[in-house]
Amino acid sequence: MRNKIVAFLLIAAFAFGAFGTFNAQAQEATLLIWADDTRAPILEALAVKFKEEFGVEVRVQQLGFGDIRSQVKTASPAGEGPDIFIGAHDWIGELSKDGLLEPMDLGELTEKFAPAALAGFTYEGVLYGMPYATENVAFVYNPEIVKEVPADFEEVQKLSAELVASGVVKYGFVRQSGDPYHFFPIQTAFGGYVFGYEEGVGYDASDLGIDSEGSIAALKWFEGMIAAGLQPAGVDYDVMHTLFTNKEAAMIITGPWALGDRLRPSGVPYAIAPIPGGGKPFLGVQGFMINAFSKNKELAKSFLLDFVAAEDIEVTATGKDGVERTGTPMALFGFDRPSAFLPALEKLEDPDLIAFGMAGAEALAMPAIPEMSSVWQAWGNAVEAVANKQVGAEEAFKTAAEQIRNLLK
Repeated sequence: MRNKIVAFLLIAAFAFGAFGTFNAQAQEATLLIWADDTRAPILEALAVKFKEEFGVEVRVQQLGFGDIRSQVKTASPAGEGPDIFIGAHDWIGELSKDGLLEPMDLGELTEKFAPAALAGFTYEGVLYGMPYATENVAFVYNPEIVKEVPADFEEVQKLSAELVASGVVKYGFVRQSGDPYHFFPIQTAFGGYVFGYEEGVGYDASDLGIDSEGSIAALKWFEGMIAAGLQPAGVDYDVMHTLFTNKEAAMIITGPWALGDRLRPSGVPYAIAPIPGGGKPFLGVQGFMINAFSKNKELAKSFLLDFVAAEDIEVTATGKDGVERTGTPMALFGFDRPSAFLPALEKLEDPDLIAFGMAGAEALAMPAIPEMSSVWQAWGNAVEAVANKQVGAEEAFKTAAEQIRNLLK
């Protein structure tokens, strides 16, 4: 397949009347990629291999993952953005509406990607990226303390009360206050939702579910945990994991990102299970997107489809964790998440990632519609207000829903 890249460069050379100086023309065809510090080392190793094979320079610039989207919005229209950038699927609604994304056609490679991952990168019927990994939260517990995973959150509360009363732990189940992303699977376990969703159609921004019966029931459950002293207020991400790794809490909700710097180094026993009560977490998809303002769009597509997704090459890269890994590019990009590339996913041997993948089997793709940006603050503030006993659950979510609907107008 990589002969497509050669063909592209030959065509480019002819177009510039420079076939006799093909190598010089190839050197001028530089690709710029923006990536976070986790993926950048892999891309840098891949860039060396790409230049050795095709004489084309690939420059990798590190940015904070949370900064890439805003920088793309600012730099791209001015002609200063990247050709390719790493991003999350829920960016595409906003970026495509702003005309910043180039549509992708994976061709014969389509069947090699997880359908849910492709659906995540599809907006209004158009695919805007090549996914490399999926992610979702799961129910994580200490199997030395919790012998059987609770069937639903009512059982979570009951078990928490028993464990606290017996003095085994300080808290049974804890979650980080506010943070609606981690609260969402609890909402869905009670039948709540954020936006109405129809398979094959997508999310309906006119159907807001923050104040739905199920969502309010979930927040009332959380309110009950607070009132019973089973859930402390002011628990952020760090505190939650510290409570768990110090064996002061037995159950949490977290994602695969916690494996490398929290769970595994702690030495504390842990197991990973689906969300109790059939709760569905958000599915996040990470992947590569092409800047619509790029002057090298066809080369960028060829680089992704014929080189990054190639199964017949291997790359060795040392990650930010200092660990050297060797494998196909797509396998390395998904080293800390379940891969969105089926050939790499099928070879996955990490039991933790397999467990997270199973926990996300029924996950719901995080809405990529632009309206989602109007939801987070009011939604999170409502959960936080209940955690701090400032307002009741029903009032909190009804107020949040009113605020969101006003924003959506």
